[in-house]
Amino acid sequence: MTTTAVERALGADPSSCGALLCQVPESQWFDRKSPRVTARDLAIVLVGFANADGGVVVVGLHGGHVEGIDRSGPRCLAEWQQAAIDFTVPVVPVAMQVLTCRNDRGDEDHLLAIRVKKSNVVHATVADQVYLRVGDETRKLRFDQRRELLHDKGQTIYEATSVPDASGSDLDADLIESWVSAVGGEDGHRLLAARGLVNRDRHFTIAGVLLFGMTPQAWLPQARVRVLRYRGRARGAGRDQQLEIDVQVDGPLPHQIEEGGRVLVELVPTRRALGRDGKFQSVPIIPSDVWREGLVNAVVHRSYSLAGDHIRIEVFEDRIEVHSPGRFPGLANGVDPREVMRYARNPNIARVCADLRFGQELGEGIRRMFERMRQERLADPVYEQGPSSVRLTLFAHTVDPNLEDGLPKMAQQILQLLRAEASLSTGDLVAATRRSRPAVLHNLRTLQSAGIIKWVGRSPRDPHAYWTLHTRS
Repeated sequence: MTTTAVERALGADPSSCGALLCQVPESQWFDRKSPRVTARDLAIVLVGFANADGGVVVVGLHGGHVEGIDRSGPRCLAEWQQAAIDFTVPVVPVAMQVLTCRNDRGDEDHLLAIRVKKSNVVHATVADQVYLRVGDETRKLRFDQRRELLHDKGQTIYEATSVPDASGSDLDADLIESWVSAVGGEDGHRLLAARGLVNRDRHFTIAGVLLFGMTPQAWLPQARVRVLRYRGRARGAGRDQQLEIDVQVDGPLPHQIEEGGRVLVELVPTRRALGRDGKFQSVPIIPSDVWREGLVNAVVHRSYSLAGDHIRIEVFEDRIEVHSPGRFPGLANGVDPREVMRYARNPNIARVCADLRFGQELGEGIRRMFERMRQERLADPVYEQGPSSVRLTLFAHTVDPNLEDGLPKMAQQILQLLRAEASLSTGDLVAATRRSRPAVLHNLRTLQSAGIIKWVGRSPRDPHAYWTLHTRS
């Protein structure tokens, strides 16, 4: 993984360290800067890393070339070294190291490596601008995103909380060994500490127990996945309940992801479709890589501090719903989740799961889900924010992406609401969109004319009439 490759390059022989660092892709945890970067601009990257998961910035590399920093002179070096003190509020915690390297001209030169620690507070520049590292970009946050970051910074402390009565005998040694092997490490204890899974008092943290405990539910009973399969398209209640299968998945988080995936492979309904080989075959109603991404996101990013609640994946004839405890930072109903800046609520868990190749960089999985559903001509995933949880719904409805992309924004919002709730009255949609009744009716007629939705009622004045999707197979 990127972080291990960076550490190896930083410790490499001076003749090769610069070239090795040029080969490592920039990521959630690594960035390169030209020797022409100003201290003020460097501070922006430091703020972005501190507000996210921490990382390493190396100055003296640009465009795949090892330029070095010697030509910039001691004054620039001093300014870079003071960047956090002079241009960040509160001061970003960093550790700096001047590395000897060989530049592209073949001369001995130097690089400045800056290690940024993740912080439990929100940092800003002296211009009072807040940035966040997202994937390989450092993005400026809007006011609402800044407010969400302030809220969720408080929650990240939870995964770092000590579990004093957890010992090495409570952990799965084989799982730890496979993780160490996956990242190319040698010392498991050092890696556990480096990933924040063991604290300074040598106590395992909640993140460490969740990831590698043989039975983490002994400490966190809510840390489990429940997979439910229903008959038909509704849950039902009482005598009409349609629940067929209920599977509980416990154990460490990597096991929950793998076992939850295995259970879903068996429970997700299939349909007959023409394969690429020209033959009809059974395929899942939702592509497996899409629902698997939903499962991984729920396990990695849920709020483990919410006691009494667990991840719930419900499988219906026409859809899959993934219910995850905890809010989705920055998400409001009706907002495109691809436009929301994700902040890792559990950065230590996220990084280890990335080490194990369960997930990649923040935000990428959501975009990939949308792209994959559109490849299969299925409806876009729908995210809904509740008071203390998020619901992801993956519909098996066939759609025309080109047609829907051409719809007015309000029509798209109405369509998303109908996909989330199955059926809504005109009054419900007026309340949900906070738009006038004539405007809502105009967009409903647009969707109806396109054959996407239909009106169900006995008469124009039927008080029980509603709008629903026009199901097409």
